[in-house]
Amino acid sequence: MASASTDDLLKTPLHSLHVELGARMVPFAGYSMPVQYPGGLIAEHRHTREAAGLFDISHMGQLRLVGPDAAAAFETLMPVDVIGLAPGRQRYGLLLNEEGGILDDLMFFNEGHDSWFVVVNGACKEADIAHIRARIGNRCQVLPMPDQALLALQGPQAASTLARLSPGVERFVFMSGGAVRIGDGASSVAAFVTRSGYTGEDGFEISVAAADAEALARLLLAQPEVKPIGLGARNSLRLEAGLCLYGNDIDETTTPVEAALGWAMQKVRRAGGAREGGFPGAAKILAQLTAANGTAGHLDHHTLKRKRVGLVALERIPVRDGTVLESFEGAAIGQVTSGLLGPTVDRPIAMGYVALAYAEPGTRIQAIVRGKPVPMEVSTLPFVPAHYYRG
Repeated sequence: MASASTDDLLKTPLHSLHVELGARMVPFAGYSMPVQYPGGLIAEHRHTREAAGLFDISHMGQLRLVGPDAAAAFETLMPVDVIGLAPGRQRYGLLLNEEGGILDDLMFFNEGHDSWFVVVNGACKEADIAHIRARIGNRCQVLPMPDQALLALQGPQAASTLARLSPGVERFVFMSGGAVRIGDGASSVAAFVTRSGYTGEDGFEISVAAADAEALARLLLAQPEVKPIGLGARNSLRLEAGLCLYGNDIDETTTPVEAALGWAMQKVRRAGGAREGGFPGAAKILAQLTAANGTAGHLDHHTLKRKRVGLVALERIPVRDGTVLESFEGAAIGQVTSGLLGPTVDRPIAMGYVALAYAEPGTRIQAIVRGKPVPMEVSTLPFVPAHYYRG
């Protein structure tokens, strides 16, 4: 993406507002996006942890799946429980290829009345929609929503701020939501909100008509608790929260079990469940789940060989994406997929994949940074506890 010219980049409905606010714009997922505002990444990160930050995530893909067979059809593409998700609730999902690799991670919401709202990653949205249409387009309507923008309001003051503008949203708990109006009277804006996000903090994602996005963003930014936040702080926040970034921490070569995302696979889709398997790569993934649970026999090509872990550097040296990980004997054992100096924890943190023998928390390994070893310790995730509102 870095090689794309400015003329090649798409612009979100908030592009002129970002420029007005002095944002430094960069190419991201085919769009011109704000990486940071004049206050800087660290200030934006801390503001989100302490108050409320507003993110433009309109590059993400939004679509609906509609029809009486939509839930059952969608469930054939993912190792998660779609059919059992209650109306008004949201769940994390994983689109898989035939080898069990992750094509994309996504969020889906049961709107009721045979309608499912889906949000996918920006860089993957065209391929995702084509994949979904090709496989289940004969069983339900697949309706892209290109005229919708998406904003995220995140932080401990997000709920009180949004409730001031849209009384009643405070009733939503984590991974629930619904249709609301935001603002006063005739000038209010129709929106669809879910109480979720990408920072580990309480907050909301807000789907709104692109034509209304700038007015809504200005209304939110007029609230004293709210400041605009760019991609830089979004990345540091999600890493501290232990959340995967598609293309870095997960991709078509990683399975959900290797990525430590087994929690996203409900019992009903696992071995012995009422709807066991039936998703791409099921034999491999179910075998890996057995191995991960410590009940496997010998390792074979189906079972688990590596795992995503958290890492903390024992010296104050940031360890970046792509850094090779070694044992203290010099054997290559893995690679860092995300890494930086965590502003909240104030220490270098990372995530990466390591051989299973080195995946236990407390294990010491080393990263090779500019040819020199940096000692690291495997850590539990998240690095910063989540503050989701569960009621």
